[in-house]
Amino acid sequence: MSDPAGHLDDDRTQVIEQLAHIASALDRRDDDFLRDAFTPDAHGYGKDGAEAIVAQVRSHLGGVGATQHLLGNHRVTVDGDTARSLTYARVHHVGAGPMEGSFFECMGEYDDQWQRTPEGWKLARRRFDMQIMLGDFAVLRP
Repeated sequence: MSDPAGHLDDDRTQVIEQLAHIASALDRRDDDFLRDAFTPDAHGYGKDGAEAIVAQVRSHLGGVGATQHLLGNHRVTVDGDTARSLTYARVHHVGAGPMEGSFFECMGEYDDQWQRTPEGWKLARRRFDMQIMLGDFAVLRP
């Protein structure tokens, strides 16, 4: 749905683009981008605050080989300076080190709350509802 001036469509596009950049940052292990993608007081991955969120992500992906976060079926609702996005995700993790030759793949849905800031849309809350798991969860390690 869009408003006559097209603001919601612009906001929706901006949120979806930010989701893609975050997925890419996770795959590239770009902690600086990831840290900046969250509000300072955000809640995500079971932690509070951007620094703690990045540390938690590192505890899962630090010892993993290549990853690929594929996103789709975006549903975005915007209400002024806040937004909510529901996004399907399929994430493949390749084992490294002692887990070489193994993989872990999960499929589910991100439920994200967004806040508009002077720098653009930032995540205020992130939850991942993992619905399907394949392979060895032990691939995820620091």
